[in-house]
Amino acid sequence: MTDELTHIHGRALITGATAGLGQEFAEQLAARGNDLILVARTPERLEATARDLASRHGVSIEVIAADLGNPHDLAIVEARLADATRPVTTLVNNAGYGLKAPFHENPVEKEAQHLAVLVAAPMRLMHAALGPMRARASGTIINVSSVAAYTPRGSYGAAKAWVLSFSRWANLEYRRDGVTVTAVVPGFVHTEFHDRMRVRTDTIPRVLWLDPPLVVRSTLRAADHGRAVVIPSMRYRMVVALTKVLPDRLTAAGSLHPR
Repeated sequence: MTDELTHIHGRALITGATAGLGQEFAEQLAARGNDLILVARTPERLEATARDLASRHGVSIEVIAADLGNPHDLAIVEARLADATRPVTTLVNNAGYGLKAPFHENPVEKEAQHLAVLVAAPMRLMHAALGPMRARASGTIINVSSVAAYTPRGSYGAAKAWVLSFSRWANLEYRRDGVTVTAVVPGFVHTEFHDRMRVRTDTIPRVLWLDPPLVVRSTLRAADHGRAVVIPSMRYRMVVALTKVLPDRLTAAGSLHPR
């Protein structure tokens, strides 16, 4: 696909693109005709995902195998976003994970790595993308936050609160330049997130679970309209409303991270 056609249909870079919400963003953006740049840690899954999407949607796909907690790998993704000759029209900062043990039980290096992926990586990728996007007066940035941003939830909740707050500010600041920033605030989503943490989820009520297609559809619709924040589903909009009136000791109850 030529750069001229890519400019019309768009090119989206998605982190954490081979599973969960990232894979669903790739699916729906490809279905819209966007070329893709898929970023994830495992080359084999990247290549398999790219082949599948390209064969079904007829779009051009690049892959970047990168661990966003590794400065060298992160720099490669930053450089791709900053390349104005092959413009990225949509950035989806989705990569992330949770820590099972309480903050005081984790080695501080493990907590620092956690924040590097959840906060430093999306911040740096946004910074890299904004240069070319502002120069073209066009661009969309989507940041995956969490309902945990509204509750006292250790370093995970604090990191997601940063993503939410920064996205709200950035949408105000850069929409005048033609760039919109949208934070999506999901709750519990049927993905590999909790499996990778090796935590039980059978105690979570079924009504609290969301499916990735719903979350992504809601997010893309909100981003199309330039909204700063989207909370997909009425049930979680009610949850967020309750967090504003309930005591912290109640909203902090429980040990699992929504995602």
